Amino acid sequence: MTRLRLIACALALLLPSSLLANPALDAVIAGNLDQIEQPSRRTVEPLVAQIAATGPEGLALLQAWADRNLGLADGRAVIVDGDGMTDAVTGAPVTATPQMLRPNSGVRGVIEQALVAGALTDPDPRRRAAALDSLARGGDAEQLTALRAALDDPDPTLAARKARMERLLTIQHDPDSAARVAAIEQMAGDVGLDFRGVLNPLLATQPLAAPEPPAGANVARELTPGSDALPREAALAQLVRQGLLQPPLSRADQRAALAANITDGAVGGVPVATLSDPAARDRAYEALEAAGAVPPAATETEAQAALEANRFYDIHVEPDAAVTEAAKAAQIRAQVRLGAMRGIDLGLDALSLASIYFLAAIGLAVTFGVMRVINMAHGEFIMMGAYTAYTVQTVIADRTLSLVVALPLAFAVTALAGVVLYRLVIRHLAHRPLETLLATFGVSIALQQLAKNIFGTQARPLTAPAWLEGSITINDVIGISSIRVAIFVLALLFLALFLFIMKRTRLGLEVRAVTQNPGMAASMGINPDRIAMMTFGLGSGIAGIAGVAIGLFAQVTSEIGQQYIVQSFMTVVVGGVGNIWGTLAGATLIGGLSKVIESFNPGNTLAAQTFMILFIIIFIQFRPRGIIPQKGRAAEV
Repeated sequence: MTRLRLIACALALLLPSSLLANPALDAVIAGNLDQIEQPSRRTVEPLVAQIAATGPEGLALLQAWADRNLGLADGRAVIVDGDGMTDAVTGAPVTATPQMLRPNSGVRGVIEQALVAGALTDPDPRRRAAALDSLARGGDAEQLTALRAALDDPDPTLAARKARMERLLTIQHDPDSAARVAAIEQMAGDVGLDFRGVLNPLLATQPLAAPEPPAGANVARELTPGSDALPREAALAQLVRQGLLQPPLSRADQRAALAANITDGAVGGVPVATLSDPAARDRAYEALEAAGAVPPAATETEAQAALEANRFYDIHVEPDAAVTEAAKAAQIRAQVRLGAMRGIDLGLDALSLASIYFLAAIGLAVTFGVMRVINMAHGEFIMMGAYTAYTVQTVIADRTLSLVVALPLAFAVTALAGVVLYRLVIRHLAHRPLETLLATFGVSIALQQLAKNIFGTQARPLTAPAWLEGSITINDVIGISSIRVAIFVLALLFLALFLFIMKRTRLGLEVRAVTQNPGMAASMGINPDRIAMMTFGLGSGIAGIAGVAIGLFAQVTSEIGQQYIVQSFMTVVVGGVGNIWGTLAGATLIGGLSKVIESFNPGNTLAAQTFMILFIIIFIQFRPRGIIPQKGRAAEV
């Protein structure tokens, strides 16, 4: 290393002054080659500061060092850029093979911190953003000064980030108490993780036991030994940690020590006959302790005396009381706002779940409401829709195109399957609900087994398009996945489509007629059997659409429909049989209540389902016809 240093100095003397673009940087490098080659996190900081102070060339060297693009060749610092190499001081091309430097993460962290000040005003917005990211990981008072000098930014987003970072660093490092309090008050109510992370250290406390609170201490609260906040054992442990009390002596240890030191009917001069008195046992142990026969320990009397002689406090680590008071008020406002935002986030989750339940139940509402058929194979129509989408995606690689093709194809496949089921099974069991239930349950088992035989038992992936990946995030608390938003929109579209069919088309008119009075509808030339078949096909097709939507975020297996069949029936029954608005209300109620119950015990979904079923049982006792029951002749039928 000495030889390298001599070579560097000789080259510096031999090079013309015109080639030394930055003599100060050249001198720093020549005098610190050994530390540049083998830097240490503890000692490199002054060297990095010296290099940064030499100007743009020094900053370029530091950037190359941090990026591990810096090497040494013949005692000169060389910056490697792709296939080319240049001298870090003169910028001249270099052809020699360099020894590349590999600084560890600690050294790179020091370098990156030094680069922040220069990068904050760099013309490249990416470097300015990277500098702000570095400050977010940890800044200091010097960087606060540099940040304040660079607050003006042509990019509005970066300007806002700089202003926010300036307030955060002010709270942490500004020596002016008033400035810190003002920054806290400006951000009061903010629920950002960075702001809450800055507030937490300001409100951190450490326990202290003393006869009186230390002068100038920022006392958070005084604690009473034996209370819930400070159990007696914790108070004694604090006294021991501070050296105000010897470790307390347990009764068992005291008795064992006394029994081991009985001499001539006495222990430490205290007759054995009197050791039934706790005070006598304490005197005996103290005598043994003074004689060195037993290790030092605090007796019960000494422990009680130490508790009475001291007061116990929680002391803020932050010494400025004005800052901690402002931090407390800001944290309270943040918690209130955070609670409100969590409620909004819970509401979005509930709305998302309700849209899934509604989409899964709307087909069942059609068949159950119009035909009074309990279709236990409804879940398998959902499964068929999901597997149809999976099959389409294996043929069409483009995810968006495959989804566009899968939606109508799933509707067609499941609607056709529903028509076949109606023609072969349902129509022969009309007005026999028990037999219909058993028959569709058997069909459900058969369809599940058929799916296992075709697709296997492993879950099949149904990948969403790229524009459905990720989530819509409002802040650190409120967010919802893009797929859930798409399902919500899809549910609204099918609600509008269903209403249009039922209110504006001849099919809807005939369905309503058959629902209200099948005999009268037949006398008017309407074929009730054809309407029932078309209605069953429509309900089955909508279930297939629901299967495509559910498969985008759930695993596609043969049991995917069984996960929603119970919720679908609950949605229809609670909302009101045969009423689309009732189905919507039932889905909203069940989805919202499920999320509320889950919020109290997030890790136990089975408990949430159990409470949900109990609620529905109680609800039906009071409203057996649902939230929005049918009225008129349809209800009589």
